[in-house]
Amino acid sequence: MVLYTKICFFVNNKKQTMKITLILNGKTEEDYLLKGFSIYEQRLKHYVSFETVVIPALKNMKALSIEQMKQREGELIIKNIHTADKLILLDENGKEFNSINFSGFFQQQMNSGVKNIVFVVGGPYGFSDEIYKRANLKISLSKMTFSHQMVRLFFVEQLYRAMTILKNEPYHHS
Repeated sequence: MVLYTKICFFVNNKKQTMKITLILNGKTEEDYLLKGFSIYEQRLKHYVSFETVVIPALKNMKALSIEQMKQREGELIIKNIHTADKLILLDENGKEFNSINFSGFFQQQMNSGVKNIVFVVGGPYGFSDEIYKRANLKISLSKMTFSHQMVRLFFVEQLYRAMTILKNEPYHHS
């Protein structure tokens, strides 16, 4: 097993860090999820620049078709990404990683000079075609289906776990 020890990269002898943004659809509603998310969000900031962007939940959803909902959510997502960002969707049909491989994925991104990775947790119906076309990768956290509220906590914990693996810290046990 290869252990990774750096979570930064160098360009022209200047230390560069990767920025990770997590775009969420609507506010987290349950207190226990908010508390857990906050714990890992604070821990992450010791390792990497991490930001959460919450796009507002759609209003009058009963008047919209599923495609219209996905389209409107997609428009809000597009407003929060830049052309140079690596866009990764958390999607049930995406690539699965174990925790070690997920940390290796981050090491590869850093080594290749990726500066901004944007992860998106979509709404209950997935993403619009435009978002799927713009995405660089889809990642699945499990073959099981979780509420988009719970995925937030699971993902941020896995992101923290990946950073501790890269730093060879004792959080993850193999």
